[in-house]
Amino acid sequence: MAIKKVKISKKVIVGALMTLILLVVALVVYKVDVTQYAVITQFGNPVRVDENPGLKVKLPDPIQSVQYLEKRVQVYQTSSIELLTLDKKSVALDYYGTWKITDPVTFLKTVKNQTGAESRLTDVFSSSLGVQMGKYNLEQLVNTDEQKLELETMTEEVVKYAKEQAANYGIEVVDAQIRVLNFPEANKQSVYDRMSAEREQMAQKYRAEGSEEASKIRSDAEKEQQVILAEAYKQEQQIKGEGDAEAIRIYGEAFQKDPDFYEFIRTLETYEKTIDGNTTLILPSTAEILKYLGGSSK
Repeated sequence: MAIKKVKISKKVIVGALMTLILLVVALVVYKVDVTQYAVITQFGNPVRVDENPGLKVKLPDPIQSVQYLEKRVQVYQTSSIELLTLDKKSVALDYYGTWKITDPVTFLKTVKNQTGAESRLTDVFSSSLGVQMGKYNLEQLVNTDEQKLELETMTEEVVKYAKEQAANYGIEVVDAQIRVLNFPEANKQSVYDRMSAEREQMAQKYRAEGSEEASKIRSDAEKEQQVILAEAYKQEQQIKGEGDAEAIRIYGEAFQKDPDFYEFIRTLETYEKTIDGNTTLILPSTAEILKYLGGSSK
C-alpha cells in the first residue's frame, strides 16, 4: 500500500506561524489606558501596578493576568438614611460622595472591585454621618440664621472622618455633600413652627427697631422745633422792644414840640380803648378825661 505525500504550501505555514505569534502576543502584551490602573497578578497575588499608558509586557496566562481599575474620580450615592441629632430628633439624609482609588493593591486585597468598594463606602459614610449628626442639635442644622447654621461645618467633619476610614481600603474620599435633608412627618410640624416663630421674632425685632428710630426722629424734631420757636420768640421780643423804644422816643419828641397836642392825641387814644357803644361811664363833671367831651376840669 503506497503512502501519498501531502505538500503544505508556504502560505499555510506562514499563516500558522502568524497565528501562533499573535496568540503569544495576546498572552504577553497588554494595553494600559490613561484612565486606568493595570494591576498584574501572579497566581492571584498582585505583583505590580502599571499607571503609565501604553503597551506593556507580562508573562503569559495563567501565570500572570491583568486586572484593570478606574483611575478617575467616581460618584457614589445611596438612598436616604435616617439618623438622630444630639437632641434626639430624627432626620432623613440623602447624600452623595466622590472618591477615587489611590492604592490599587490595597484596594484589590480589601474590597476587590467597585461593588465591594461601594459597600464599604456605605459603611464609612453612614458611620461618619451618624457620628457627626450626634454632635449637633436640629436647630443648628436647620434655621433661618446663616450665622448659626452648622451644616457646612458638619459636612466638612464628615469628609475628614470618611477620608481617614476609607484610606484603609486604598480609597480617597474627595468630597461629600448632603443633597436633601428632610424630616419624618412627626418632626415636620415642629420644625415649621419653630421656623415661623423665628421669623415672627425677627419681624418683632425690626418693628421695635423701627419704632425706636421713629421716636428718636420725633424727639429730635421736637427739640429742633423748640429751638426754632425760642429763637423766633427771642427775635420777636427784641423787635418788639426796639419798636416800643422807638415809639417812646417818637412820643417824647412829639410831647416836647407841642405838649397840648400830644395830650389831646393821648386822650383820644384813651377814649378809643375804653369807650365804645356799650360803655357807660359815671364820672364827676370835673374829671380830667371829660374835658374834650364838653365837660370842664376847671
